[in-house]
Amino acid sequence: MLTSAEVDGFRLAYDRAGDGPAVVLLHGWPGDRSDYRRLAPMLVDAGRQVVMPDLRGFGDSDKHQVDGQYDAVAQGRSVLGLIDELGLDRPVLVGYDIGSRIAQAIAKAQPDALGGLVVAPPLPGIGTRVFGERAQAEFWYQPFHKLLVVEELIDGRPDAVRAYLLHFWTHWSGPGFEPELDQLVEKYSVPGAFTASINWYRAGAGAVAASVAEVVPEPARRIGVRTSVVWPEFDPLFPREWSDRLDDFFSDVTLRFVDGVGHFAPLEYPEVLAEEVLRLG
Repeated sequence: MLTSAEVDGFRLAYDRAGDGPAVVLLHGWPGDRSDYRRLAPMLVDAGRQVVMPDLRGFGDSDKHQVDGQYDAVAQGRSVLGLIDELGLDRPVLVGYDIGSRIAQAIAKAQPDALGGLVVAPPLPGIGTRVFGERAQAEFWYQPFHKLLVVEELIDGRPDAVRAYLLHFWTHWSGPGFEPELDQLVEKYSVPGAFTASINWYRAGAGAVAASVAEVVPEPARRIGVRTSVVWPEFDPLFPREWSDRLDDFFSDVTLRFVDGVGHFAPLEYPEVLAEEVLRLG
């Protein structure tokens, strides 16, 4: 494990492996940099340099309780700081779940710093569909994470952490997927770690808040970084029909449907992500 320089007072823990064109892998919730334990070796074997950070509030990275430092823009500052610190030349960013949102925020803020995006949902274009009955039945956890009682019920309690994480890893994944949660439960069970992980939602960065606030940009303000979107078949949070408006938000985007899999992209279909990274260069 390596540690970055400070950005906004936060240091990121990260792993780095391989040589060649750089790829930065951004994990999701509930996860950490170990989400990419299957994808990273594939990319290294294909001649890529891989950097896998724990985002602010996750894993071995800093977990300061500071308001305004956990949304996509703030998280993106740490990732951009790491890219600059390591001297990475226009890396490809890979992200799913909150990592996807952060990758998109970086592409908006510093498009010239990137060579491409490979992202799984969430993507823009959901809009008011997030208020549908089916969607609201899935997104209950986001307002729940804003309640202080969640800390009393879950934080620092290994059995509660395991039960809670297991719910998401089984409900959001595709048929036959077997989650391996021992390491993740150990990280999330440290007192204060679970609370730090949900600061993303407390910062108003969840999918519901993002969808409510989304505005279709003018063509010149669409994300111009070359983008590959991979969309799984069995993601209860983000049904495939929500992929219909990507062209309203991206100017150079391809869409690839991935059958038989669910939400956890780097563990359920790492070979597809690897193919898309290599296709971008």
